[in-house]
Amino acid sequence: MLIGLLTAVAASICYGTGSVLQAVGSRRSARREAAAAGVTQHGGPNLSSTAKAAMTWEFIVGTILDFVGFGLGALAARMLPLFLSQTVISANLVITAVLSVKLLGIRLNRAEWTSIGVVCSALVLLATAAGPEGSGHTPIATHWWLLAISLLLMAGGTVAVRLLGARAAILAGLLSGLGFGALGVGVRILNGIDPFDPGELLTDPALYAILVAGIGGMYLHTVALQIGSVNGATAALVVGETVLPGMIGVLWLGDTSRPGFAWVAMTGFLLAVAGAVAVAWFGAPETHGATGHDSEQLPEEPQTAAGPDRLAHSGPVR
Repeated sequence: MLIGLLTAVAASICYGTGSVLQAVGSRRSARREAAAAGVTQHGGPNLSSTAKAAMTWEFIVGTILDFVGFGLGALAARMLPLFLSQTVISANLVITAVLSVKLLGIRLNRAEWTSIGVVCSALVLLATAAGPEGSGHTPIATHWWLLAISLLLMAGGTVAVRLLGARAAILAGLLSGLGFGALGVGVRILNGIDPFDPGELLTDPALYAILVAGIGGMYLHTVALQIGSVNGATAALVVGETVLPGMIGVLWLGDTSRPGFAWVAMTGFLLAVAGAVAVAWFGAPETHGATGHDSEQLPEEPQTAAGPDRLAHSGPVR
């Protein structure tokens, strides 16, 4: 349990640090592309502008951290109940908010510090109440369903973003969060890991669900950084990557709390999700709290204290 918790915390730190860098690179690129008409007719970023955002050095470094976080998060999902591992990883919003004070010159307001305190307290409750993780053994049909749902979510999100443009920010955040959640579920049920069997691993639909959900979630995450309300999109992402996977873990994968601690686990889970959403929602624009030095570094580029998630995570996963 302790090793799993430390792994999840390390993943959260990687995601949170990467998110700050990704937000800077994405928004700088988005400003340039808007001037060059690098958007669809509905106001959303086209594939070319999104690719250019992903080629900035800030975004590349952030993405490397995301991949490291992905590996650590995958290990945590195998060692912890999903309601604990996914919630700890979603706490990367707190890491992002705190790092923004130093890296982006943002001053956190009282509501943000209160939300951060709620998340930290909730994680202590979750860690105290969490019992052993479930086995993750499920019928192969479940793996096929996970792949089909992942394909539907990511394809639907891509179409929605191109049609709705800036109005799709919250939807993109929610779908990217669901993608990262599907990734966590896929890691838990993946066959051929223990014991290691390459043939079984490569023929498991869950492996391809992980790839689809991870790549698609990263794309929608990048788009959410470029358009609309980042706070709202990030709040939706947190809900998507924690609530549904946590429920699936308890209802179908055998995740449990310690005997007599179910109410503590439920309280901690709800407080952690609410606190993480609040961190995202109350994130103050940089123009209201940045220092002069940082304002010069990022002119005309409002940032939020919470940042984006897989401000994930966000990431690949999230």
